[in-house]
Amino acid sequence: MVFTPPSYLPQLPDVPDSITIEEFLRNEQYGRYPMAKARNPYTCGITGTTYNAAEVAERIDYMARAISKRLGLNPNEETEWERVVALYSVNTIDYLPFTHAIHRLSGIVTPASAAYSTQELEHQLRTSGAKAVFTCPPLLENALKAATAAGIPKDRIFILRTAGFDNPPSYVTIDDLVAEGKSLPPLKPLNWVKGQGARQTAYLCYSSGTSGLPKAVMVSHRNVIANVLQVYLLDSVPRKELGIESQVLLGVLPFSHIYALVLVSTVSQYRGDETIVLPKYNFHELLDAIQRFKIEQLFVVPPMLIQIIGNPQNTAKYNLESVRFVYCGAAPLGPEVVEAVTKMFPKWRIGQGYGMTECSPTVSSTNELDVLFGSSGSLLPGKKAKVIDLEGKEVTEYDTPGELLIQSPAVVLGYLNNEKANAETFVHHEDGRWLRTGDEVVVRKSTQGHEHLVIVDRIKELIKTKGHQVAPAELEAHLLSHPYVSDCAVIPVPDSYAGEVPKAFVTKSASDCAGKSDNDIEDAIQKHVKDHKAKHKWLNGGIEFIDAIPKSPSGKILRRLLRDKEKKARQAKGAKL
Repeated sequence: MVFTPPSYLPQLPDVPDSITIEEFLRNEQYGRYPMAKARNPYTCGITGTTYNAAEVAERIDYMARAISKRLGLNPNEETEWERVVALYSVNTIDYLPFTHAIHRLSGIVTPASAAYSTQELEHQLRTSGAKAVFTCPPLLENALKAATAAGIPKDRIFILRTAGFDNPPSYVTIDDLVAEGKSLPPLKPLNWVKGQGARQTAYLCYSSGTSGLPKAVMVSHRNVIANVLQVYLLDSVPRKELGIESQVLLGVLPFSHIYALVLVSTVSQYRGDETIVLPKYNFHELLDAIQRFKIEQLFVVPPMLIQIIGNPQNTAKYNLESVRFVYCGAAPLGPEVVEAVTKMFPKWRIGQGYGMTECSPTVSSTNELDVLFGSSGSLLPGKKAKVIDLEGKEVTEYDTPGELLIQSPAVVLGYLNNEKANAETFVHHEDGRWLRTGDEVVVRKSTQGHEHLVIVDRIKELIKTKGHQVAPAELEAHLLSHPYVSDCAVIPVPDSYAGEVPKAFVTKSASDCAGKSDNDIEDAIQKHVKDHKAKHKWLNGGIEFIDAIPKSPSGKILRRLLRDKEKKARQAKGAKL
């Protein structure tokens, strides 16, 4: 049985397949909100610095001219893989415009998480083939070390202005490039052939995947354009009914993550909204921005809502009356959190969405006028879904669990240089190519009779913590490089603030651990992780030593047994799960 979007949603039109994301957002013939009437696309929530839509387009053009000259990027020569540029920065008002300048040059942007360690960033620079790094003052030291290790010279490191930080001397900034580009001749038009936007990578995003180090996901221009149109069409229904033409929304989630890169930033620019950009999450800065800029829609992850309801006295200091809709993603939102938020703010509507990098990213989303609590909303226009049970048969009834498969023009090109992962994730049936999400779902009807997706479990075993995804196998591989560790397994454990955090079960190396206390061994292993991994990958769930890691006859770690063991231990301690 193939599940489809609700009948009340508009049909997805033909998705342009021969243009860049930059042209799609700049040219009104593709349906974007008129630039002359649009709100300022990006405004700094700290300083108030902003540019109108025409100024943003102009800055993109000037940036592209200067970058082309400095890096020798000729958009009509060689392939896009000779024009890969890394973006390693906290959120800034130039983050998205910079990516569009690279697209204007027919290049590829590989966004790197601002939480990355030097080693993680180096891995991304090497495997992506990045030719330059655009970073920001607070991350410059890490960027310089990683770039040096990856063979990228210092003169190919550029700076994005960041609120609260001075630009470092001797580095070229985005503003320098804009000023330089004004005096350079216009760029020649791109010589794209039909279908090139569907085949050419726009973003090389790194997904936690299910095993090993993060995998490079090739997201095409058409993939992003399709998802922008899909989200736009779904939102057009409630916005029309509520009389909303454009609105002010929150941009605090990391733009390096495809959730914010596309769903928050690109969609908002297309529909004429204004994004209030915060460099990173800070509780008081977020509430202050809502009050100052009268933000109407929040894009958040569960820990942010948990902190709001957990600090009623501090929250009450701010006027949050402007908020109408709260959209939560990246991890499931518990019913007790929803109940507490709606009790504190009765006027707030709360919705959830479901997506993944491999679907550019949004698969389903809540229509704020058709909310089914506990669900991740309905399929977006232009998407089809199948649910496959454990026996490999298609599910034909509601409330019957199985793995979710998705077909959509937003499904990405695949993984870079990883045919094994491609074969496992993108499968071909007689009715076309499907994305295996690795997530177990049920389809359930809302009170209005519309089909919603309810995420039941994660077949993929990813740990979702504070808006980040952590692959257990990546941490396990790192732990096994320590002499004290003979074998190990990593599982998620619940955390009141982060949602989930990693915990390691470790079998000690008898020879190397002889004569050492468990505390000393644990301290050494924790330091090993903290010295080499981003903070969200630290073992904040602790380390537990066990005699043997439970495994199947084929050698697969039986994480469910470890999760059950952890659950029983917490219940015995009276912990609330």
